Amino acid sequence: MRLRARDEGVFPLELGAVWLLFAADAVAMFITYARVPARELYHVSGSGLEGGASRVLVFSNYSTALVAIAVLAVVSDRLPGRIAQGMAVVTLVLCAAVFWPGVVDQANLDAKPVNAIAAIGVLVALALTVAALRQRGRREWSRRQPGDRMRVAAAVVTVVVGLPWLAAELGFFLDRVPLVGRVYQTGKLAPETPTVHRLIPTVHHGHHHGLDAVLLLLTALLLSRVAPSVRRGWLRVSLGVYLSLMVAYAIGNMANDAWGEQVVKRGWTNWRIPDVVQPKLSVAWGLIVAGTVVLYALAVWWSRRRSPSVHEAV
Repeated sequence: MRLRARDEGVFPLELGAVWLLFAADAVAMFITYARVPARELYHVSGSGLEGGASRVLVFSNYSTALVAIAVLAVVSDRLPGRIAQGMAVVTLVLCAAVFWPGVVDQANLDAKPVNAIAAIGVLVALALTVAALRQRGRREWSRRQPGDRMRVAAAVVTVVVGLPWLAAELGFFLDRVPLVGRVYQTGKLAPETPTVHRLIPTVHHGHHHGLDAVLLLLTALLLSRVAPSVRRGWLRVSLGVYLSLMVAYAIGNMANDAWGEQVVKRGWTNWRIPDVVQPKLSVAWGLIVAGTVVLYALAVWWSRRRSPSVHEAV
């Protein structure tokens, strides 16, 4: 189906919002890892400016490169010429380095030379976004989309659940914050894991994979507003499926991190929601795949039901 004329030649401001979201987190991360001693952080050995730069480099791989792949789908659809398309493909390959085993290891989050590959991909994706911005005559938020109210509600819930991780990224606890400190346990000492009895704060300072999940989910909500404007059908479908996977993956990681910190570490239960950071054959990942299929099917159905005259994500 055809796009409405006002969608053509427009640079969607959602792309800029995504980049600003990750840039803001990278700045906060750099400051926190530069000023907080490594012993108070998670699986890093350096501190000071070097420690901050090291952790930001790893962050450029996971989770920024995952988002850059989705951004590329939108940007490549808006950049004319074979050279630009070829650069987009090369950039995709560079960003995909994050999927290689050992490139990002949760047990050792110090930067490695191999992290430069995906980091370069992220920088090129950003450069292509700027190129698309300069070529487009207008810069606007995407027109109203089916499900926008649900997107806003989901974003609010996501941010509320992520408050302890946002505070940790800034290097402080929520214990003394009125009301919020009564809801969330952050600074109380608790065993690191059921098998590792070293006492650490419930929500350690620095970056959490739960915050990665928050960023991924907010990104998916933003880019889902742009997906219907992608002109090439196969690219539109690929982006829709990828964003659905991003949502299901983010929910799984948020559930894992929040449950472990706010339920298990309070001593309410010893059962943990499985870790799903890395793909593997498991029931938990089976649920993520099933969730991806359901989310994409629902998105397509809702888009067709609410806006039959607008170009859907299929």
